[in-house]
Amino acid sequence: MNMSHDKDFLITLHEFLYPINRYYGQFKPEYITFNANLQEFSQRVNYICNLQTNGKLSPEDAYTQIQRLWKQLKLSKKQLNL
Repeated sequence: MNMSHDKDFLITLHEFLYPINRYYGQFKPEYITFNANLQEFSQRVNYICNLQTNGKLSPEDAYTQIQRLWKQLKLSKKQLNL
């Protein structure tokens, strides 16, 4: 494989694992930033739930990780003055 093919594969893999949906709301930088943070929160919670469902993560660890992500999302909302 050449470097160009490797780079294309990694970009495709990243887009598959971390899809970002288009934002249709009011166009303000802080809204767009929060939307991106919200989508990342959602994707990470989905992965944590899947790991817990498949026995790779205990319910307690899943809860703790989701709680930490929630606090990060709340902090981003506060920092963006929303």
